[in-house]
Parts: sequence; structure tokens; C-alpha cells
Amino acid sequence: MNTNNELILQKESAARPIYSLTPFTLLDYPHKSACILWFAGCNMRCLYCYNPRIVFGKGIISFENAIQFLKGRKQLLDAVVFSGGECLLHKKSIAFIAEVKKMGFLIKIDTNGSKPEVLDELIKKKLINYVALDFKAMPQKFEKITQSKLFTPFEKSLHLLLKSNIPFEVRTTVHSDLLKKEDITEMIFYLENAGYIGNYYIQHFVNGVETIKKLGHSFKELENENLSTDKIKVHFRG
Repeated sequence: MNTNNELILQKESAARPIYSLTPFTLLDYPHKSACILWFAGCNMRCLYCYNPRIVFGKGIISFENAIQFLKGRKQLLDAVVFSGGECLLHKKSIAFIAEVKKMGFLIKIDTNGSKPEVLDELIKKKLINYVALDFKAMPQKFEKITQSKLFTPFEKSLHLLLKSNIPFEVRTTVHSDLLKKEDITEMIFYLENAGYIGNYYIQHFVNGVETIKKLGHSFKELENENLSTDKIKVHFRG
């Protein structure tokens, strides 16, 4: 007898929400082997985004095909990473995550925090094991960088995670034309006031790649700065 989730997935078999699939990674889930499902579409248009084909493109892999792939990886992978784009935008994302979770995989979500209602349901149903939350900027720069007005939903997602027992990390992509030291310092202060304790990852913009907006060269101006506090450890990536 089919579960409700299986019925939903069967009805969605003709849809192709997934743009591409990375079959193996040791970098995207801490200390675990994983694959990555890259979901097409996003509700932000971050100027530095290096996945414009995923943001503006259409999916080519159906839920059904992804499930078939994962069935062959049950003994080979520890986890499945849902990324994008914004993976929580798809109307059947909860059902799909539930189906993958039922297969025995750990679940990691990469999210911009814009869908707190979906995140809340995933938390309540105990469907996720780890979250990477993108912190784009404080409100005064958020709209310019993301071309959206979604700071309030992001803030709700942050507080949901802070109240949960789910391990999560906060990360920010930095282009030197868009965010300065004082911006990052303010963001760290904001996280501390919110009650966040843990790792904060600064991801340097990768020069020379295709992005949503053509940007100039970004300089790694922050790398020699000691930005960590007693509660928040700042790490640099890229």
C-alpha cells in the first residue's frame, strides 16, 4: 500500500524540478559522504551568484529518477544534500525529503532562509539533520545584493533553527565591492544578539566565473582580519 508521500511523488513523476545531480562529495556534509541534488529556480537574484543557469534554468531530473538513483546508493552514501537555487521552493519538497529520509539517508538543506514555513514543517517532522543557512547581508544591503525583500523570512528561519536542536551553520558570500569589514562585523554582532553560537563561514567570491551580474575583481580583504569572537568562530572558504 502506498503512503501519501509515495502517491504525491507518483503524481509528480512528470515534473523535473532538479537541474543536476552531483553523485559524490566529501565537502558538502561535514564528515559524511553525500550526493547533491541541485534544484532549479530561486526567489533571489544575488548579484554574485555563480549558478545563474540553475537559478534561471529548468529542471531536467524528476523526483522519480532521483529516487531510482538514490536506491542504488543506499550502502555507498551517508547523506543527501538538497541545494540550488532554492531547494525549498518546490511545492512537493517536503514529500520528497520525507521519501529520501525514509530510505535511511541523512538530510542536509542548503537554503537562503526564505521559506520559514517549509523549514518549520521539516523541523517538526524531524526530516532534516543539518542546515547551511545563507546570510546575505543586513537589511540595508540585503535588497541590493539579493534583488529581493526577503530579509524578514530569513530572520524567521534563523530563529527557527536557533530554537531547534538541529546542527546548522551560517555562511556569507563576500564580494569586496558589496560587503566590507564593517558589514561583516555588524552581521557577527547581529548573530550574537540573536543567540547564535558556532561557526560562521565567509566564502570568498570566485573571480572569473559566470554570475548573474557582471562584477569586477573581488579582493580577499578580510582574510587577514581576526573577526572571531568568544561565541562565533569565523572561517574562510575559497
